[in-house]
Amino acid sequence: MEFGVFSVGDLTVDPTTGIMPTEHERIKAHVAIAKKVEEIGMDVFATGEHHNPPFFPSSPTTTLGYIAAVTERITLSTATTLITTNDPVKIAEDYATLQHLADGRVDLVMGRGNTGPVYPWFGKDIRTGIPLAIENYALLRRLWTEDVVDWEGQFRTPLRDFTSTPRPLDGVPPFVWHGSIRSPEIAHQAAFYGDGFFANNIFWPKEHYQRLIAIYRERYEHYGHGKAHQAIVGLGGQFFMRKNSQDAVNEFRPYFDKAPVYGHGPSMEDFMNQTPLIVGSPQQVIDRTLSFREWAGDYQRQLFLIDHAGLPLKTVLEQLDLFGELVLPALREEFAKGRPADVSETPKHATRLEAARAATAVAEAQAAEAPVDPALDEDRW
Repeated sequence: MEFGVFSVGDLTVDPTTGIMPTEHERIKAHVAIAKKVEEIGMDVFATGEHHNPPFFPSSPTTTLGYIAAVTERITLSTATTLITTNDPVKIAEDYATLQHLADGRVDLVMGRGNTGPVYPWFGKDIRTGIPLAIENYALLRRLWTEDVVDWEGQFRTPLRDFTSTPRPLDGVPPFVWHGSIRSPEIAHQAAFYGDGFFANNIFWPKEHYQRLIAIYRERYEHYGHGKAHQAIVGLGGQFFMRKNSQDAVNEFRPYFDKAPVYGHGPSMEDFMNQTPLIVGSPQQVIDRTLSFREWAGDYQRQLFLIDHAGLPLKTVLEQLDLFGELVLPALREEFAKGRPADVSETPKHATRLEAARAATAVAEAQAAEAPVDPALDEDRW
């Protein structure tokens, strides 16, 4: 079970001080948070991709490349890579480069973004969002797995004798998750390829995400990648905690009430009842997070959104220290209990490389043992 932080990279006024952080401060904060994630023993840092205010992470590979140089262990991921409005060729090149720089500590979450106007900004039509996602990802896979690609599709100029460079590290592309908050087609796509499915369940009731996860698990088994319970699932979450739960509620309420992503709507208490938002004590964070397994099944990755809504960096780092000291050890211990032995971890570069080499060895052995067709036996001529 992996635990980590994902950030949407918002620029929001701190409602308690009236201070808006600068883009420079938030970009530097991303680095500080990632380093803290590694320091406290978490596993993943993920950044979003946006091209519109009030968000700043328009260049995830630049940020993650820098973080790769100042960390040693954590997986560096996107919280969303815009598979619809980015050119698959550029994705293939950029993330293969990052993969080399990070020695394989890279994966991606493919998504369609959170704002409609991004489509025309990049010459695309939002009405073709899902077909774009399906076609672009099919091309991306070929660019990573085939040395020379001939390709023609609906949404992009054709490719002839094209080789994407650099090639993936050790010939093994980054592991891919498909992120969705509403589209069963994306859950189906993830299952078709045997990729991971990240249900970013931070805004809607769990019943909606149960349906998407069930589709993904059933299709994952249908396409022969393993049993349904072995499918690779990730979930989102949010927390704000203090050792005293009422202190957490009092401190976080102004941030919740003013947050552009969910303020001015349901009360904080209603939002906590209907979504994974946890505001309270460390034990409440532990108990609520453990409950996710009851409706999602055994899953592989839990990411938390904790640096949004104008929270200052100092507070975010305090939250991570509390999590590392009081929450993370308990979650690791409890999630391990009763976990079936055949439920895998998130695939890592080393394990995927080992599997690829084993598959190649099997294929070569089978080819060597195959009977020769007499019609093709040159010794007969």
